[in-house]
Amino acid sequence: MKDWLIEHKFTVIAVVFIVFGGSYYFYVNDKEEPAPMNSIIGENKLQAEGVETENNKQPNKADVQPEKIMVDVKGQVKLPGVYQSNTGERVIDVIGRAGGLTDQADQTQVNFAEHVQDEMVIYIPAKGEVGVTTQGQSGGSMTASGGTSQNQGKININKANEQELQNLPGIGPAKAAAIIEYRNASGPLKVVEDLKSISGIGEKTFEKLKDLIVVN
Repeated sequence: MKDWLIEHKFTVIAVVFIVFGGSYYFYVNDKEEPAPMNSIIGENKLQAEGVETENNKQPNKADVQPEKIMVDVKGQVKLPGVYQSNTGERVIDVIGRAGGLTDQADQTQVNFAEHVQDEMVIYIPAKGEVGVTTQGQSGGSMTASGGTSQNQGKININKANEQELQNLPGIGPAKAAAIIEYRNASGPLKVVEDLKSISGIGEKTFEKLKDLIVVN
């Protein structure tokens, strides 16, 4: 037996290595079992839900609508009136809806790049007219460039035509016609307080007008 082992020692050593190597291979593979299919599906589902939740947190820009506002356009535009606008729009956008400027409009006194706001009054002065900054009838601002003297930018109610009178807060077509009729019947107004003698113009309306008008 001893002689046989000596004669075949290399064979015996090789067999021993093969046995140990095979045992180690199966031992390692048994520890690295593949993950169950249910576990893989569960992980994928959690990842998908996470992505969906993240997407839901992001606002949809297409659903954000601009706020609607109303702007009153007066003065030297072709179609004066109240126009609907959107937040973020500028004066030039609303003037375009009003038909654009007339030939008498003084563009040098208007800031076309100004953003509009709700209840704003846009007044376009005529050439040679110096504008004023005051409060419109609804509380919105009526803006044009200011002058340096006391009477600059004020409307002469003894000379203004019906359209010019309607640029004043609280004066519509009916009251403008009443002012002109009063002038024709009674002559020029001597003081601004004479306006209160005209039908339809009371104390509240006069308070809005007294700082915007002159009689000479």
